[in-house]
Amino acid sequence: MDTNKDISGTKAFPSHGEPGTLIVILGAAESGTGAAILAQKMGFEVFVSDSGTIADQYKHELAVRGIVFEENKHSEEKIFSAKEVIKSPGIPGKAPLIKKLKEKGIPVISEIEFAGRYTSAKKICITGSNGKSTTTMLTYHILQKAGINAGLAGNIGKSFAWQVAESSFDYYVLEISSFMLDDMYDFKADIGVLLNITPDHLDRYDYKMENYVNSKFRILQNQTEKDIFIYCEDDPETVKGLQTHSPIAKTYSFSIQKKLDKGAYLLNNQLIINLGIEPTFDMSITELALQGKHNIYNSMASGIVAKVLELRNETIRESMGDFRNIEHRLEYAGGISGINFINDSKATNVNSTWYALESMTTDVVLILGGVDKGNDYSMLKDLVRNKVKAIVCLGKDNKKIHEAFEDDVDIIVNTFSAKEAVEISFHLAKKGDTVLLSPACASFDLFKNYEDRGDQFKAAVRDL
Repeated sequence: MDTNKDISGTKAFPSHGEPGTLIVILGAAESGTGAAILAQKMGFEVFVSDSGTIADQYKHELAVRGIVFEENKHSEEKIFSAKEVIKSPGIPGKAPLIKKLKEKGIPVISEIEFAGRYTSAKKICITGSNGKSTTTMLTYHILQKAGINAGLAGNIGKSFAWQVAESSFDYYVLEISSFMLDDMYDFKADIGVLLNITPDHLDRYDYKMENYVNSKFRILQNQTEKDIFIYCEDDPETVKGLQTHSPIAKTYSFSIQKKLDKGAYLLNNQLIINLGIEPTFDMSITELALQGKHNIYNSMASGIVAKVLELRNETIRESMGDFRNIEHRLEYAGGISGINFINDSKATNVNSTWYALESMTTDVVLILGGVDKGNDYSMLKDLVRNKVKAIVCLGKDNKKIHEAFEDDVDIIVNTFSAKEAVEISFHLAKKGDTVLLSPACASFDLFKNYEDRGDQFKAAVRDL
């Protein structure tokens, strides 16, 4: 697949202000509500449809603006009269309604695609299987420290479309998931960052890694020679993918394994960024706020963005030193009787859990489990064998975890609530150990989302 070509057939998208031009939005959470607000502002007739219950806060936002909406159903006759449909990233392309829309030739796009039409701000877009949120937040933090008028959006923060409708920023830092990329066609990243590609969400991609890789490389589409593409030189799938997805943009890479002529690399525990833009940036990795190998990569990616924007080294260094990571990502949840509890609920795939375990320096009681997305646990086996003394399963179906690790750890127990998982983990751990919630799975079997899972874990720790 050539990601530099338009493949959508949506070049002739509806211009704003045409009387009776209906935009339908599927899903009425943050993304959908924001898209509805922007569509209304641009003069479209707007209809919002959600197959589930709409949260009160979003219902209120739609109602006060007089935007027509429905919940707990999809009125197909109304939906099929749309000139264009904006869908929530959570709705798969294989959903029957989406298939019908495409059969009827009605364009289906993402909120990011739609909002991108109505802003002239520069867009810094960060994707990857792991580290997206951390890198997006760190990049935003650096820009804020530098006094740049920037918005934070995408898979994090307030809806991009909502901000385009009601704010005025010179830059946007956007966390972009593969689900968003799948429904983006004419959108362009001025600076595109691809952190890594490891198996994730394969259930959405026919369990074919190639399909998922192609999705991630859509970050390149529509880029020109004036744009920037940043990637990890150490990531095998990315390097392999570059053989068939050739960037037109100017490229910079980062590595902790080798010195690079232009890019970010390590030298004697110093993080060096040399883009040919003087002065060269350097900072001891011991001074980084984000510790662990995976976070060196994240810091390198953010640092390259900052250097491309020609921000002062002092600003970058200060930002990387005082940044506070996002909630639910290797978040300290408390210490009791010399046992530390770490909330890494955002680790919804195996690779995220690998990174979490890799950063641990004590014996670990590992809380794993949830909705398996086609996980291959083999990459965790060595780390589990060397660092994990017990596994506490937190999910409805834990058979695959038992099968994967029964030869690597002596104790594997099943639990069905965060409270039970924390109490059992506490009894299995001893002074100096770490109880690590890093599930490697989605949370929807027992929790609303990974935030709910993390919040319940922290509450259970406080209740010990």
